[in-house]
Amino acid sequence: MSFMTEFKEFAIKGNVVDLAVGVIIGGAFGKIVDSLVNDLIMPLVGKAVGGLDFSNYYIALAGQPAGLALADAKKLGAVFAWGNFVTVALNFAILAFIIFLMIRQINRLRRQPAPAAPVAPAPTPEDIVLLREIRDSLKR
Repeated sequence: MSFMTEFKEFAIKGNVVDLAVGVIIGGAFGKIVDSLVNDLIMPLVGKAVGGLDFSNYYIALAGQPAGLALADAKKLGAVFAWGNFVTVALNFAILAFIIFLMIRQINRLRRQPAPAAPVAPAPTPEDIVLLREIRDSLKR
């Protein structure tokens, strides 16, 4: 088998195509979850803990003045951006939970038995038919 034939067989397999579709949909779904966390959830969490943009919480490690945005503080030196980390960790937790729910539903659908088709009775074997005929003729 030539290299190109083998590669073509590998690339056309259903698993490779399924994986490619999963990666593309996963990337798009990740953007939706990013927006959910950054635009809806984290502002509420930020309001609950002081009204600031939660992703801008950091500890200055290079003596930056207080009150700078995270991007400006990073320009002046190293920062410990714990608020941004919490945002990303929450994003991951939500994404993992949603994927768990999807896999759980897929597994539940796979476990459901297919509706049974009506089964026609099997024909009676010829030897049984002959034995019944002999029995019936002996009874007469």
